[in-house]
Amino acid sequence: MVVVVGAGAGLGATLARRFSSAGAGVALVARSAASLDVSGNAARAAGGEVLSVAADISSPPSAERMAATVIEHFGRVDVLVNTAFPSTAKRAIVDMDDHALEEWRRAMEIGGFGTLLTCRYVAPHMVERGTGSIVNVTSMSSRIGLAGRSEYSAGKAQAHKIAQSLAAELGPRGVRVNCVAPGHIWSDRLEQYYRSLAVQRGVDYEDVLGEYTSEMALRRPVTEDEVANAVLFLASDLASGITGAVIDVNAGHLFTP
Repeated sequence: MVVVVGAGAGLGATLARRFSSAGAGVALVARSAASLDVSGNAARAAGGEVLSVAADISSPPSAERMAATVIEHFGRVDVLVNTAFPSTAKRAIVDMDDHALEEWRRAMEIGGFGTLLTCRYVAPHMVERGTGSIVNVTSMSSRIGLAGRSEYSAGKAQAHKIAQSLAAELGPRGVRVNCVAPGHIWSDRLEQYYRSLAVQRGVDYEDVLGEYTSEMALRRPVTEDEVANAVLFLASDLASGITGAVIDVNAGHLFTP
């Protein structure tokens, strides 16, 4: 039984569908109940038993209720995947206005504190059974600062360090905790970003695409399904000896000359 936090759209929705396709019962968690209608239906169509839970994971009472709802429905949790993170505008720290500062705070509440809370309220049910796997989806930007995206780098770094601490704490109790750190994930949104850069610079879209992919050993961004492959691996018994680790899924972005 798998809990996917941040399952309303994008990678989280893909993860829910993939786990369902693999035969797992899946609880999809997101703040918006409306977003869960679409992703929940897709996961359900993949074959597994599905439960949708609308929750604000940055609120301790809401996160605790989410965990209780899942346990009441499924009776146990085998895997917890944390991938929730809010959309924010690109802004340099010195240029942040009140709205941008509020966005930054909210990003920390969800990406950092929210990840802590889901682990706090779900992990004890794993400890009771002496088994379980937690996977935090971080980012290669958790290890490198991104200009204009300090909230993303900082929030994902928090999720990374929470995972490392939990791995040390929960390993003796039979629970593994790891991270998957994606690079650029191909999507309509990423394509729009590349195209907007092309317009800003007055160059062709293909030039911008080539600039970014030239930094990747595979010369292309990864897909959501490729990231999901790594998450499913860490969640499975194939990774029974792995905890406290980070798997980079970035098409070779970090080590490319």
